[in-house]
Amino acid sequence: MNIAANNLYSELQSMSQQAVKFESDPTALATNKAQGANFGDMLQQAIDNVNGLQQNTSALRTSFDQGDRSVSLSDVMIASQKSSVAFDATVQVRNKLIESYKEIMSMPV
Repeated sequence: MNIAANNLYSELQSMSQQAVKFESDPTALATNKAQGANFGDMLQQAIDNVNGLQQNTSALRTSFDQGDRSVSLSDVMIASQKSSVAFDATVQVRNKLIESYKEIMSMPV
């Protein structure tokens, strides 16, 4: 069972390092844009990662239901919990984005 939780963790660490760089050097954002990384791409990668976790969980669950002896119940439950946590985190990010958007739109011009 290969769930890319380590990839998500390394992405979060690299974003944290980028934030620290930006705090010390505000021109780091321009450098980051030159490298081709933008918020939309990062958000799409995160959503694709959550989708992959859910598809992996579904495949494991189906294999277990069909009696595949190479898949244990614990593998299914762990994958299910990982995809659930990832989905909940995605929903929280979406809620914060919507809240921020509403706050920006209600600002007087």
